[in-house]
Amino acid sequence: MKISFSDADEAFRAEVAAWLAENLCGEFEPLRFRGGPGDEHSFPEERKAWERKLAEGRWTCVGWAPEHGGRGLSISQQVIFHEEYARVGGPGRMGHIGEGLAGPTIAAFGTEEQKRRLLPGIVAGTEFWCQGYSEPGAGSDLANVKTRATLDEASGKWRISGQKVWTSLAHESEWCFVIARTEPGSVGHKGLSFLLVPMAQPGITVRPIEQLTGTSEFNEVFFDDAETDATNILGAPGDGWKIAMALLGFERGVSTLGQQMLFQNELEEIIRIAKANGAAQDPLLRQRIAEAWSGLRILRYNSLRMLSGAQDGSLRREAMIYKLCWANWHVDLGKLAMDVLGAEAELLEGAPYQLDRLQSMFLFSRSDTIYGGTNEIQRNIIAERALGMPREPRVRA
Repeated sequence: MKISFSDADEAFRAEVAAWLAENLCGEFEPLRFRGGPGDEHSFPEERKAWERKLAEGRWTCVGWAPEHGGRGLSISQQVIFHEEYARVGGPGRMGHIGEGLAGPTIAAFGTEEQKRRLLPGIVAGTEFWCQGYSEPGAGSDLANVKTRATLDEASGKWRISGQKVWTSLAHESEWCFVIARTEPGSVGHKGLSFLLVPMAQPGITVRPIEQLTGTSEFNEVFFDDAETDATNILGAPGDGWKIAMALLGFERGVSTLGQQMLFQNELEEIIRIAKANGAAQDPLLRQRIAEAWSGLRILRYNSLRMLSGAQDGSLRREAMIYKLCWANWHVDLGKLAMDVLGAEAELLEGAPYQLDRLQSMFLFSRSDTIYGGTNEIQRNIIAERALGMPREPRVRA
């Protein structure tokens, strides 16, 4: 596990910091620290423009291979980019699902034609993606997917019917990757396929879901005989589960270090407030702040351990524990923020009664242990796949 950086790496860090200082200003200045989890509804058009600015500087898809339009940066330099980006409050990336999930999966499993057609729009910051995994009856249990797709040989189209839910930024996306059941009568992991579906068509309806915070970056997506070309399938029919699991491996890549810098920014804000309002004099709160700091360092070291292995989408043991660890840590940080704020945590300045940054973080963090696989499912994955323990009994109707 590498926990230090070379002189060349530090020179690269200076290059990243200088570019951000020169460009994250002017029209983009209001975007600092905006658009992250719980705030993804903010400034969508401005953040799309920022994606194009990043692309002009060749700061999108920095870890992708050059033949796919990326810089082919080393793991160390990718870590540095994500850390510096988060350190200065770089806005939440509108293209993060395309860059971090769809793109690497297409690069790994797609045909040469699919790569030529689909990857350039992600690199250029002009085409955005959303994820069609969860369903009302298949949230953490992805193997229970009911959305169906049938290949119409005459038209050369897949026809898709079903519903997806909790689809982040579906209303801002040009494409959705969809797990659908393509083998009639199949159950569980079998008979699933990984389809790439254009969003701008009559057969797709997107409905926002209002959250506890009052925002609506999540959506329900209804597929009513929606279509996609027969060529818009990754792998072969029935390969959907294998590809979906590889995608989850890509999700736990270098961007985790950027996520931790966002957490660091939140922790530093809590410490600043604790010093200003006297909460830092409370020994119990000081102890909790110390535990939060220590926990964040442990997350960092585990991420570096994750990144020391192959970046091929495989889920190593240290990657399997990551979601459970950071979700619980962030929930505790939200509670700490409210306790440090004291009575102010329950107050808003006035109309239009918008939540401040830490209030929003506290409310949104309650969902961290649910989305992306609930804590209960994460513990099953760790027990069964990492530790080789017997599978939990499953009852099928």
